[in-house]
Amino acid sequence: MGVLKQIATYLYLKKKDPDAPDTQWIKYMHGINRISLLLFLFALIVIVVKLFIKK
Repeated sequence: MGVLKQIATYLYLKKKDPDAPDTQWIKYMHGINRISLLLFLFALIVIVVKLFIKK
């Protein structure tokens, strides 16, 4: 699976692959990855806003 497709799946932009294995540990891993992606996007937004406010 491509990186962009995986990110889209984490952020609920794309439906999940029905053939993918679905264990409890994979659900935990995807949840943690989703949280880290959202925090990263939030940090990028904060950095961009700070850059525009300073000028």
